[in-house]
Amino acid sequence: MLKPINPTTGTALPEVESLTLAEAEDTIGRAVAAAPAWAALSYSERAKCLINIAAEMRECKEELAQLMAKEMGKPLREGLGEVEKSAFCAEYYADNGEAFLEPETLASDATDSYVCHQPLGTVLGILPWNAPVWLALRFLAPALMAGNTCVMKPDPNVPESAACLTRIFQKNLPDGVMQNLPITTEIVGDAIDHPGIKAVSFTGSSGAGQKVAARAAAGLKPAVLELGGSDPCIVLNDADIEKACDVITLSRMINAGQSCIAAKRVIVEAGVYDDVCRELTERFNALELGDPSLENQCIGPIAREDLRDQLHSQVMRSIQDGAECLTGGEKPDMPGFFYPPTLLAGVTSEMAVFREETFGPVLAVCKAANLDEALTIANDTEYGLGSSIWTGSETSAQRAARELNAGQVAINGIVKTDPRLPSGGIGKSGYGRELGPHGIREFVNIKQIWAA
Repeated sequence: MLKPINPTTGTALPEVESLTLAEAEDTIGRAVAAAPAWAALSYSERAKCLINIAAEMRECKEELAQLMAKEMGKPLREGLGEVEKSAFCAEYYADNGEAFLEPETLASDATDSYVCHQPLGTVLGILPWNAPVWLALRFLAPALMAGNTCVMKPDPNVPESAACLTRIFQKNLPDGVMQNLPITTEIVGDAIDHPGIKAVSFTGSSGAGQKVAARAAAGLKPAVLELGGSDPCIVLNDADIEKACDVITLSRMINAGQSCIAAKRVIVEAGVYDDVCRELTERFNALELGDPSLENQCIGPIAREDLRDQLHSQVMRSIQDGAECLTGGEKPDMPGFFYPPTLLAGVTSEMAVFREETFGPVLAVCKAANLDEALTIANDTEYGLGSSIWTGSETSAQRAARELNAGQVAINGIVKTDPRLPSGGIGKSGYGRELGPHGIREFVNIKQIWAA
């Protein structure tokens, strides 16, 4: 059984029966059986399905947002925005997928030589709870447009959100093309091993990603892994401090800080260190915790009690090691799994909030003497997902863009995912790319044709 809990109240939600191994194999089999006919459709026919899906998602926007608020605590305003972004993702690949996969002529000793892009078959997407609509579309839209069929394994925290999204897709697709796989973690490996699964997309923790990667590799199946992050954000003396602190606060507090690409380590040049600490403290103190199902500007809860406890442990261990807590740091006396916006200053590289990924509204602030030291601190991590720099110097900005070890660098702006741009990481943040033209090419056979 899947046993979701409402993180706002801490009370159990209705249990959902998970599939048995035999039922999971049958479900995957339906997607496998549907693959040849779906691949045989034209790009325009597949695009029409995605356009219809986007339209229906917008019609069901309120329902999807409320389900996310109930199951994982996403504030309603953010949930509504997530659905809109997801619908745009479907439309983007409907409009551009064919162009991204056009055959490419390459000169050789042949009369004609070129590369074409053909679907692999059925792809398994193993998805997390923190953005159950967006992360599903990020997987589904490009894979479907490329001609693959898809099996979506949602997180046990969000079964109703996944079921609602599945209804929308299945209403607008031929039978079997998109399947929902509500299973327990114990049989995920068996799903990966299914001979009909030709590739795997996984979003989640680095530890779980290593297990998925090993299982997929054992079957010689390609995988895309979008894993954790400990994203650095450098603020130099010549930065626009007011704007930087506004964006850093937004980045860290979206989804109650439960975002892989949120700014997590702010590395501030010494000349503006005190100013940045003061400005961030003011902004953090102005934030309030509240019911995510209501139209407000409040910060929602952490999705699970164990995750909140882990976050609090990271904060406490860092304070014990010398970090200064400027605000927050205490579990509130209220129902649910809330955690206050917490700002830790004087953070050094041996502390938990520096070395580990923090998944919640906790921000670590480090001091650097100059850009050289800031880059050294920023790159002192096993992760490499997103990163950013705030500076008025084009020279400093371009140097950081070159030298930051990450899959994504934002200059004077927020790190975000955009359907038009590739997203992914290096190191413990994973491999492969999603979104943009690169994402749709992850799950195709890049076939070389040579004709005498």
